[in-house]
Amino acid sequence: MQKILLSISCLLPLLLFAQQYNVLLIPDSLKKDANLVVRTHEIILEIKSPAKATVKEKYAYTILNEAGASHADYVSSYDRFHSINYISAALYDAMGKEIKHVKKKDMEDVSGGDEVSLITDNRYKQFDFYCRTYPYTVEYEEEDDYNGLLGFPSWTALPGANSSAVLSRYVIIASKDYVVRYRPNRLAPAPVITEEGNKKIYTWQIKNLPAISPESNSPLFSEMVPNIIFAPSEFEVEGYKGNMSTWEGFGKFVYELTKGRDALPDDVKATVHQLTDHLKDDKQKVYALYDLLQKNTRYISVQLGIGGWQPFDAKYVATKRYGDCKALSNYMVALLKEAGITARYVIITAGRNARPLMDDFSCLQGNHAVTCVPLAKDSIWLECTSQTDLPGFSGSFTGDRKAILIDENGGHIVNTPRYEAKDNQQLRITTAAINAEGDLDAAVTTKFTGTQQELPRAMIYEVSKDWREKYLNQAINLPTYQVEKSSYEELKGETPAVKEYLHVLSTGYGSVTGKRLFIAPNLFNKTGLRYSADSVRKYDIIFNNAFIDIDSVIITVPPGYEPEALPAPVDINSQFATYHCAVKVEGNKILYTRMEERHRNRFPASQYAELVKVQEQIFKADRARLVLVKKE
Repeated sequence: MQKILLSISCLLPLLLFAQQYNVLLIPDSLKKDANLVVRTHEIILEIKSPAKATVKEKYAYTILNEAGASHADYVSSYDRFHSINYISAALYDAMGKEIKHVKKKDMEDVSGGDEVSLITDNRYKQFDFYCRTYPYTVEYEEEDDYNGLLGFPSWTALPGANSSAVLSRYVIIASKDYVVRYRPNRLAPAPVITEEGNKKIYTWQIKNLPAISPESNSPLFSEMVPNIIFAPSEFEVEGYKGNMSTWEGFGKFVYELTKGRDALPDDVKATVHQLTDHLKDDKQKVYALYDLLQKNTRYISVQLGIGGWQPFDAKYVATKRYGDCKALSNYMVALLKEAGITARYVIITAGRNARPLMDDFSCLQGNHAVTCVPLAKDSIWLECTSQTDLPGFSGSFTGDRKAILIDENGGHIVNTPRYEAKDNQQLRITTAAINAEGDLDAAVTTKFTGTQQELPRAMIYEVSKDWREKYLNQAINLPTYQVEKSSYEELKGETPAVKEYLHVLSTGYGSVTGKRLFIAPNLFNKTGLRYSADSVRKYDIIFNNAFIDIDSVIITVPPGYEPEALPAPVDINSQFATYHCAVKVEGNKILYTRMEERHRNRFPASQYAELVKVQEQIFKADRARLVLVKKE
């Protein structure tokens, strides 16, 4: 009997371990609003020297439904600075029973190249269990070595919206004399710091964190969940040493990477002087050399080793006539230097709604490089990877954000141009006719400026005619229509602008019922934004786009109709939007005007009810119909 009890006691821990991923063990509070549950996630970063580190990561995700399945895929990158020593993956069923196990050798190994990269040393290990029997759990474990340190993995307690976590932990092990640098957001826990011998161990941990449900116009996810950014103090990579504790130190490191790489071939020097020596104005010289860059180079990414941060020299770009953002920006600086104009290399995070630069924490931030030309009255910003952008226009790709300007004294935080509502306009004039069957024939002329011209501009330079026609015949908010003709014209000037012309036919746009004709006079600019009045807002309300839309519409109707009911004018002057619309009938013509103006802003969640009310007024006003009746 004693032997039997001993056998049972030995088996019990194994049985409990086998059941650790049983879905029944997940608290209901963590299943609420969740598509996946993080059963455990641990990152252990051991900093061995300014140049070397080891990272061990283990995570297990329970996938509750199809919406969470994308998180079951495994992808991990490696390159010259970063090697993967070990990978293990396992799949468990709903009861926590292991049903499949794979190792590194079983995983697909693919190049990290893309359509714009000529060559890269970046590669990926990737794997998918392709399990679709929900719920199930995937467990991945990996150990990596870093040889060359420019940054450390960050920690976000949840992998995304509609996920929850049982346990998430981040551990750093470093020598006592190494300065561990980190920037927590307001939700992150404080570290528990312990010592073992000559090592300091920092541990951050979160338990039983509920899921976050997305809300319209919410802050970045990194604001809504415990999040910590880590960065080296002293570091070394491919013989280059630096200290990242200040922007000055970070900038000096980047400056060393660019130093001595601005020498131009003699023929290019001669071209620079031919283009600029006769020009009296520095601004004209900048424009002339930017035009030279655009006509003679193109963007191709080359990412090998330190080349991910160090630009190719100017002679390479001049000879090959291509380069990535770093190489082309450095080349632009060199061209301007030859003309006697000081320009600066700038690191920036590009992309619409990109994460803002944390100017209070110097670290590896940015995914792009541009050129800034500080002139006496203003600075000119140049996007050197584009062959069509106008000089000085940053747009939604790099505009209205902080960036890191590099010079011999280090890094300096600067602001790129901000575009207000008055800069980003959509001015539309529509002349249309509706026949007795309600069919619409409309000529639409629209002038777009600022960030609003970016998509129409792409219609000119970046897409095929077939793609454009397909897009236009899906993009307009009409039940049935056909774009019969389209054309675009770029309008030269300080502010970029594009004029668009469309000829649109829409069958049955007007509703005919007996002797009455029902028409929504707002033909092409109906807002689709609505908010639920029943939901309780948790997070701030963010508006990132500033714009002014003005519509003028003239609709000719068949003879013999007169107005029976007209929508009342709507005037809204709110902190969220300024809006006006009005309609009148003169003879056989309907005259409609609409104006909407919005600004970038951030509002507390407590003002959500007011936003719901304002947006509902605009939504309904945009769809208001007038009634015409045929005279007897």
